[in-house]
Amino acid sequence: MSEHVLIVGAGPGGLAAAMLLAHAGLKVTIVERQPRVGGRTSVVEGDGYRFDLGPTFFLYPQILEEIFAMVGHDLHREVPMCKLDPQYRLIFGEGGELICRPDVEAMVAEIAKISPEDAPRFRQFMADNRVKLEKFAPCLQSPFLGWTSLLQTRLLAVFPYLKPWKSLHAELAGYFHDPRLQLAFTFQSKYLGMSPFQCPSLFSILSFLEYEHGIWHPIGGCNALTSAMAKIAAQLGATIRLNEAVEQVLFEGRRAVGVRTANGETRGDAVVVNADFGHAMTTLVPDRLRRKWNDATIARKRYSCSTFMLYLGIEGRCDQLAHHNIYIAPNYRQNLDEIERLHVLSEAPSFYVANTCRTDDTMAPREHSSLYVLVPVTHQHSNVDWTKERDRYRQVALRQLAKLGLSDVERRIRFERIITPVDWERQLGIYHGATFNLAHNLGQMLHLRPRNRFEDLDRLYLVGGGTHPGSGLPVIFESARISSKLLLDDLGRRA
Repeated sequence: MSEHVLIVGAGPGGLAAAMLLAHAGLKVTIVERQPRVGGRTSVVEGDGYRFDLGPTFFLYPQILEEIFAMVGHDLHREVPMCKLDPQYRLIFGEGGELICRPDVEAMVAEIAKISPEDAPRFRQFMADNRVKLEKFAPCLQSPFLGWTSLLQTRLLAVFPYLKPWKSLHAELAGYFHDPRLQLAFTFQSKYLGMSPFQCPSLFSILSFLEYEHGIWHPIGGCNALTSAMAKIAAQLGATIRLNEAVEQVLFEGRRAVGVRTANGETRGDAVVVNADFGHAMTTLVPDRLRRKWNDATIARKRYSCSTFMLYLGIEGRCDQLAHHNIYIAPNYRQNLDEIERLHVLSEAPSFYVANTCRTDDTMAPREHSSLYVLVPVTHQHSNVDWTKERDRYRQVALRQLAKLGLSDVERRIRFERIITPVDWERQLGIYHGATFNLAHNLGQMLHLRPRNRFEDLDRLYLVGGGTHPGSGLPVIFESARISSKLLLDDLGRRA
């Protein structure tokens, strides 16, 4: 009889694990609190408008391509996608803009428009980071189950490329003199919810990946990926139970043996947690069972920023926008300090707008637009009372849209939904509303991050942004691959 694995959460990591484990012959049951799959890659829909709830950038599809291939499917056949060109438009509050192109020579030409002396240095940036990723990729594909993992030959070999003494911004300042270009290749640290002035220099590979492998748009949004994954997992025999919140992970001694929901108990041979790490541990696993990651330790950890979200259904087209648009405020460093250290709201913040209808006409009614507006803000903190700030900050965000040439948006709104850090925490189960999970500082990476085979308890495994390798869709998929292999090894199964 096949061993039974229970997966808490039908986010991208949980679905990838379900595909791999079901394909390996295990009985798999996913229990999801929401009415649909996807977790943070779910959708917001209404009145014919469609928006990604969370991620809108799909980078480095190779990992998901490999997972699909491992279970006998073709990602691009299951999920039609287009590679964006331009990838995005950067607007600098200090003046000027940069149209970011996936072709290296085209990008050199775009850089030359704002800083001719810096343009040739882009080629060196790409060459250096190609080597860095090649050296570091095996570390991202391996579990770090203790400090001795740091002695791996592959990690020792990559150490000279990591430069742990340098921040990401300092790393890019070594390539580009123009401060705007330094920000153009470091703002990607916000994918991790971190400031480029604090983020380790390793993560220059993020902007490199955009130009090396492109930015992709799945038709229908990123939820099309997780919807296809759920369909394949079900075809492989996995059971997906929606609208059923896990209330507790069950243990016999220190061994995970099942989950309890309002519908009763379900027993299994192992449990995979795909829910937000901090929230899941502090609500589903008794504190007395967790030695290293108890409630007090979790509370002391550093967390990413959160986001203030507007999902706006707009009458008329917004063709002055690119598919992805990023505005970098002139006081960018102060903006980040307000988010990460002072925990107050910026009055003239940087922000991001996805205008997916520029590429995908399934996202809104004909001659209408779906605008996804994201403003990075502090995670939940006593300095900000969102019951008072919600409506006021909506006006701040709408005023900022004029920086992209959208000065008449409010009168054209036909659908609207707002999500604040409070909503991320209470409705989506995200600890402190920190949408990018645990921060990726050096003290919270590799073996210092919660481990894929959870070190505090037996037969409990983690997937998602709260474990190794970290947050962001590509590495979340990699976490599913790592954790699934560990689980299968522990059950004596061939991965």
